[in-house]
Amino acid sequence: MRRAAVFLALLLCLLWTGAQGEDGAGTGKKEGEFDIQGVKAAHDQSSSQTQMSTDVWAELKEIRDMAIEHRIKIQRLEQDNTALEAKMSSSEKEVEELQRENTDLLARVTASENKSTALESRMSSSEKEVEELQRENADRPQVAFSAGLTDSGSVGPFTTDTTLKYSKVFTNIGQAYSPTTGIFTAPVRGAYYFRINAWEESGQTWTGVELFHNDQRKMRFNDYNDGGGYVSASNGILLQLEKGDVVYIVLIGNYSIYDDSNNRTIFSGFLLFPV
Repeated sequence: MRRAAVFLALLLCLLWTGAQGEDGAGTGKKEGEFDIQGVKAAHDQSSSQTQMSTDVWAELKEIRDMAIEHRIKIQRLEQDNTALEAKMSSSEKEVEELQRENTDLLARVTASENKSTALESRMSSSEKEVEELQRENADRPQVAFSAGLTDSGSVGPFTTDTTLKYSKVFTNIGQAYSPTTGIFTAPVRGAYYFRINAWEESGQTWTGVELFHNDQRKMRFNDYNDGGGYVSASNGILLQLEKGDVVYIVLIGNYSIYDDSNNRTIFSGFLLFPV
């Protein structure tokens, strides 16, 4: 702004000088007359104008240089702005890419959370089922027994059918079997499985037993030892019993049976499930 003001002042001075020259022409001096003071003044004025012209051109040159410098700065600023715009565009693309990645990651996390929720729900349901089964098993009676007949060898023959007392108790969960009477008593209504083995090694002898449910015979098997060593037989049966029903084994009259420490003759049973 200062230089522009100086430039305008110089222009005004030039215009003022021109006006003074025109006024001198109207002094009334005759043509050809020589005015020494006018010549001196003109010389001083010419010198002043020359100096002013020099100063003006210097100012103009300085203004031109400043304009060139400003143009260079503007070009550099434009280049910097172009670089910044390129970097901004690249940054925006990176931001968009990160946003897409975050969106995909969020979708995957959401899917994983949903899957985890489903797994937790299934796990909770399974745990509830396990707890329910555990409660059922805790409430469910546990019944199982197994007993051997004797260690003394042959039993019988007797003239009548005789209930066998399996005195060697191996297992008696629930205490439903009595080795004193040889009778199993059902503690609950349910399905029960029973199995018996019979052995005889005396020659020329029949062996055989019967299984009774209350007063009803449910199973019978027998064999004859003709003296060729020993005979053995076994069988099993599944019965539905009411609470208090009894099951026992009867040695057939005039038949014999054998057992020893090898536990050759066994009576076993257990509760499959309540009904």
